[in-house]
Amino acid sequence: METASDGTPVPYEIGTIRVPENRSKPDSRKIGVGVLRVKARVATKAPPIFLLVGGPGLTMLDTIGDKSASARRRLRYWLDYSAGADLVIVEQRGFTPRGDMLRLSYPAMPLDRPTTVADDIAVTMALAKAASAGNPGRDLAGYTIAECADDVDAVRRALGYPRISLLGASFGSQWSFAVMKRHPGTVARALISAVEPLNNGYDMPSQIYAAMQRIAFEAERDKALQPYIPAGGLMAAARAVRDRLAAGPIVVTVRGEDGGTPVAVTLGLGDFQQSLVGHAATASGWPAFVIDLHQGRFDRWAREVIESRKARDTDLISPLIDTATGISAERERQLRADPALDIIGPWNFATYLASAETWPTRDLGDDFRLPARDDTPILFVQGDWDTNTPIENLFGILPYYPKARTIIVHRGQHVGTRQLLLDRPDLWRSAMQFLSDGTMADLPAEAELAPIRFDLPKHASR
Repeated sequence: METASDGTPVPYEIGTIRVPENRSKPDSRKIGVGVLRVKARVATKAPPIFLLVGGPGLTMLDTIGDKSASARRRLRYWLDYSAGADLVIVEQRGFTPRGDMLRLSYPAMPLDRPTTVADDIAVTMALAKAASAGNPGRDLAGYTIAECADDVDAVRRALGYPRISLLGASFGSQWSFAVMKRHPGTVARALISAVEPLNNGYDMPSQIYAAMQRIAFEAERDKALQPYIPAGGLMAAARAVRDRLAAGPIVVTVRGEDGGTPVAVTLGLGDFQQSLVGHAATASGWPAFVIDLHQGRFDRWAREVIESRKARDTDLISPLIDTATGISAERERQLRADPALDIIGPWNFATYLASAETWPTRDLGDDFRLPARDDTPILFVQGDWDTNTPIENLFGILPYYPKARTIIVHRGQHVGTRQLLLDRPDLWRSAMQFLSDGTMADLPAEAELAPIRFDLPKHASR
């Protein structure tokens, strides 16, 4: 028994399902995948809600035993989800406390030269070549989104559910598409946000750029921020920083940790491209980041880059899953010819495309990843400020789902559904009603989150 943020007890069942590591091999060894269930507080005829977490490389089962405020809030969400239907969480193979937690170690990157795509590819290729040797006895070819989808169906069958509802965001949405593709007829309905279709694992730079433009449009009208907006606006300021770094790298020296020895770092165009996109994921701070760099205030950014170049451990399943899912040749051509590449860069796709054949997982093919007509009722909830899974992902997939409805959330970012839960509980209740019985009548086509309070640039005050 756990306790939610409001003090409500949260009863749950937790266990492990044993599944083949590689279903294409009859003699495959079995691996463990964690499963958690919160029984419905009120028994209804609603199908169970299967919550598919994002990532890849995230777990939800570490919520159990975690006494932090964020974990207790998550437990409260679980109670909300399970008000009238069982909630089932299926973990990602290879990243679950009830099975294996496959890891890889990125080496530290030098501080005396800028980050480049070529260096990133070289490091990733080396990691890919070493992956199998570093995991003796494991068949890493089995760690794909298709196998993850089959794990979900194995749990469905083991628990005796004829049909299920899906709740997924970001990679969880892509995972949901995989379940519907591989197990047609088993999904009663789905609530999908931060939409990532199977062929859209790598984002189109111009679509990320367009989301930034929408953020900039509102930021430039913010009364507190207006005095600091550079001439020409935020997008012109970002372009000016880009041009400055394209002409040559800069060296920034900052004080060491706890006032220790000063540290110098060389910053280049690639560092800026990655940081520009990374900061845009939090709209409240993105304008100040652009303004600070435009004004030559690089210290805070330099510290971030120094931290990012340190050696780190991360999950192994991300490259295994993402390179196997891959993209079609047509989408690759679009990515490589995208007009915003010069400012956004190819960081979202270049490294995995270059190393895909080196990783142990094999490409799943266009028959799997390209969309096809599906009559499953789906409620799509998508933010128009989402720079991780741009809104165009949704527009491209909608024609294939004739029974879908869409809520476009103005100011919604990558965690738009959570924002909706906090800002518009009335809409969230309607969304949960849809998962329960399929009702769509009260769902609007658009919703709006509360206006953003934008951060001010360094040294500024309100």
